[in-house]
Amino acid sequence: MDFTTGNIFKKLVGFMLPILGALVLQTMYGAVDILVVGWFGTDVSISAVSTGSSLINMVVFILSGLAMGVTVLMGRYIGERNERRLGRVIGGAVMTFAVIAAVLTVVLLCFAPQLARLIQAPPEALSKTITYIRICGGGIVFIIGYNLVSSIFRGIGNSRLPLLFVGIACAANIIGDLLFVAVFGWDVAGAALATVLAQALSLVLSLLVCRRIKLPFRMTRKDLVWSGEVKRFLSLGFPIAFQELLTQISFMCLLAFVNGMGTTEAMRLASSSGYGIANKIVAVVMLVPSALMQSMSSFIAQNVGAGKERRAQKSMGFGMLIGGGIGIAMTAAAFFGGSFLASIFTDNPVYQMKAAEYLQGFSLEAIITSVLFSFIGYYNGHNRTLFVLFQGMAQSFIVRLPVAYAMSKMMPDSLVYIGVAAPAATVFGIIINLVYYVIYSRKEMERTGELQT
Repeated sequence: MDFTTGNIFKKLVGFMLPILGALVLQTMYGAVDILVVGWFGTDVSISAVSTGSSLINMVVFILSGLAMGVTVLMGRYIGERNERRLGRVIGGAVMTFAVIAAVLTVVLLCFAPQLARLIQAPPEALSKTITYIRICGGGIVFIIGYNLVSSIFRGIGNSRLPLLFVGIACAANIIGDLLFVAVFGWDVAGAALATVLAQALSLVLSLLVCRRIKLPFRMTRKDLVWSGEVKRFLSLGFPIAFQELLTQISFMCLLAFVNGMGTTEAMRLASSSGYGIANKIVAVVMLVPSALMQSMSSFIAQNVGAGKERRAQKSMGFGMLIGGGIGIAMTAAAFFGGSFLASIFTDNPVYQMKAAEYLQGFSLEAIITSVLFSFIGYYNGHNRTLFVLFQGMAQSFIVRLPVAYAMSKMMPDSLVYIGVAAPAATVFGIIINLVYYVIYSRKEMERTGELQT
């Protein structure tokens, strides 16, 4: 898709919707795991899947941030009409992520007990959390491979094929969960195995499709080297990945704070399980901002490559309007319907109450994160990923973690104020991004000669 001409709103929505659909289906992986384990497993199993998937999701999100460098660099070359360099970018990415996958496999298999204790898995759920981490770790190569292929397709402006792949994988995951957990009774191990096998199927299908369709690049074995393109996409992706690492660490700290909350053992388990359920709902709420950021990064990268700064700025504005409009409905659903949404995952009224508490504090995030993520997509498309890193660090360590820690000690039996930490940090981030935009956007307009036009 060529994003440098035509109606911005139509093209942005047309590119974003398949990405949003793919994110919805990916989110269903974890939601279905919790749902099936909640129906056919035990309360302890819910906590184990919630805690273990938090760690695996952290790894996936970090590597997706690193792969964003591939997406942005490919978009820049397409905007510059420099397609001949795409094959070398992809070859270097394959080599790099293969090494990362091998290292992570060893780490997750060998150090699962230490990792489970690090994130303070409840003692009664510790062994099952370790099982979940090890099984997912054994199949991490499939998860990484799928996310890399999806980043490559988004880099060339194709968001429909990743949607197709993840749709098939999601169906496979649902079938696997029902078979392994409900029929075979494998509990947490069955949920993890279903997730890994579904991702493996998705990766195999995507590679088969790559061999059969015409792509705007050609990659040979000679491209499978660590060339200068590796340094370029790593310099773009590493700050995004590191920011994601810090963000995920902050959320892991939140999980640790929550796991330690409660004046009794029963309340601590309720807080952990309720927070885990709430996070599955939060993942759905955050899909629109996430889709916006990914879409915006590719959209703006092409326009920056083509020297169209004014169009890039208009694209960011459209993204804020689209995300903010949808976010209003999401905020209302999270604030007023938290207990109902939690009842989808569990019939335990205490867990439902705890999930609803967190969602009430978190709910405003659905609106304001669309504004923040549109800014981030704009800066990613301009290769200003170091700024994205710094503003993310400021949000996490100046606002989110201090507020959450203070609230966990002051209100140990309520998750409402823990939830407030996220929107408070986002508001702080928007202020930082707005100040930088006023300065940076003018310089870009001067550079492209559009300031006077």
